[in-house]
Amino acid sequence: MIKINLLPHREERRKQQKNDFFTLLAFAGIVGALVVVVIFTYLSHEISTQNEKNMFIKAENAKLDEKIKEVASLTQEIDSLKKRQQAVEDLQGDRNQPVFMLDELVKYTPEGVYLKSLKQEGQKVAIVGYAQSNERVAEYLRNVANKSDWMQKPELVEIKLVTLGQGRDAKSVFEFSMNVGLKRPREVEAAAASAAASAAASDKAASPASSAATKL
Repeated sequence: MIKINLLPHREERRKQQKNDFFTLLAFAGIVGALVVVVIFTYLSHEISTQNEKNMFIKAENAKLDEKIKEVASLTQEIDSLKKRQQAVEDLQGDRNQPVFMLDELVKYTPEGVYLKSLKQEGQKVAIVGYAQSNERVAEYLRNVANKSDWMQKPELVEIKLVTLGQGRDAKSVFEFSMNVGLKRPREVEAAAASAAASAAASDKAASPASSAATKL
């Protein structure tokens, strides 16, 4: 017996395929929505975590800035104390400056030079005197510049020809004024130490040469 299906199976098949398509589309939409929610949740969590880290870093930076300010303040206080200590030491050492200066003035003032006045202001001394000639003044400047341990940087301010005395006793001499800088005791000690180190280095360098000459 032959059976013939007279129902519209093609339409039923199309309807079924359409239903399957919409079902699959709905499922894909649900899956997509779930993926979006998961990604959004993950990103929100990461952003929140990063914001917490940023806030922590800002807080630590603020603490570090405060510590830096404290260190800077302490450094300034230490520098201020060092300057005060140095000032006290300089004042104590400066008490002997006039003695050493006068000693060297006597030692390095050449013949034919007479000192009229001395005036000290801080670390500078103004000297006024008379000399028989310009050469005497130049010699005095060289002595102070090259030989003195306590005086430095002599500067000739003025030199002029003047007449001292009257009548037969009148004499023409050169009146000069000059400025001289004074060294502090620590500067003198540093210069002496540097000179000693240079001398020791020179002796050390000369020793191998003398040894080689002895062997030859």
